[in-house]
Amino acid sequence: MRDGSRSAYAPHLNPIVRDDLERIDHSLSPGDAFRDATIVVTGCAGFLGFYIMQYLVYFARPLGVRHVVGLDTFRFGKPAWLARLAETSPDLLDLHKFDISRDSLDNVGAAPNATHIIHMASIASPTFYRQFPVQTVDANVWGLRRLLDFSVGSKNVKGLLFFSSSEIYGDPDADHIPTNEEYRGNVSAIGPRACYDEAKRFGETLCYIYAHAYGLPITIARPFNNYGPGMRVDDRRLPADFAKCVIEGRDIVIYSDGLPTRTFCYISDAIAGYLKCLTYSKFEYFNIGIDRPEISVARLAEIYQEAGKKTFGYTGKVRFEKSTDAQYLTDNPNRRCPIIDKAVHLLGYRPHILIEEGVERYLKFLGHETVLLP
Repeated sequence: MRDGSRSAYAPHLNPIVRDDLERIDHSLSPGDAFRDATIVVTGCAGFLGFYIMQYLVYFARPLGVRHVVGLDTFRFGKPAWLARLAETSPDLLDLHKFDISRDSLDNVGAAPNATHIIHMASIASPTFYRQFPVQTVDANVWGLRRLLDFSVGSKNVKGLLFFSSSEIYGDPDADHIPTNEEYRGNVSAIGPRACYDEAKRFGETLCYIYAHAYGLPITIARPFNNYGPGMRVDDRRLPADFAKCVIEGRDIVIYSDGLPTRTFCYISDAIAGYLKCLTYSKFEYFNIGIDRPEISVARLAEIYQEAGKKTFGYTGKVRFEKSTDAQYLTDNPNRRCPIIDKAVHLLGYRPHILIEEGVERYLKFLGHETVLLP
């Protein structure tokens, strides 16, 4: 950890957040990668933005960051944590309501001076991207295209990180689990999830084209099932659904047979990986997640049950029901487990928080919050 980093903290921080930000910092060795940097973050109000924005702002001084420009449509509202961050750091953080698929960066605060761009503007929860399929495609295709064209015209951009998804792999056969970056995918182009899956795939193609045609320093991250602080309890993905049940003292309900399996990567490990991707500053694509343990949805529910009992005295049960949403499980992959060797060797990426510890940290974070939707 660099000297002086702790002194940058605001005193109101949730203790879990404080510890996680220090873990992220301890995992990074950026050197002067962010010295005098202006960093543009699209989708800054979302789950991943929760730690990315706080890390860049609270560690700006030791990192040498000059400006952080946060852009978001605020479709689901402006979260209190982000408004507070902007109020406490007005000279550093510049927030804008912004639609990356339509609006121009040319006159947005310090954005024209961007040295680094993080493009994560996209709805990521299946429940919500099925409600907003056009907007999901727009952010990942047209929004990305506008950022790429902006970067071609700039002489300042040193790194552009595109958030793709492990969903580009679709539902791999058993021979391709665990999955490495060269697996080409088994994805449906037609269906309720296609707006997200295929938009991410085409986004990667755009990145490849612009990196090779114009020499842009683009790196692609493929997240694998992140969870933890910053994930709203109404997010409608499994980790949030289970957490909401525990916090509210209700039974944990599984709307499937509980057999699909995943690895789940705690957010501080994931964020360290993404920032390593950003500073890689050349074309490459990385699985970012954790490769162990691969557990069933039913086992995940049990872990929440056990952590809830330990943390809050939770007494709820795990129940199985059928969803009233007829498309809830359509094209839902049966297994998801990454091979992360490339990120380990090229980025020095080493996730270490296993699911039991991560779930407990997430629940403790929620327990400290007076408002459950950060």
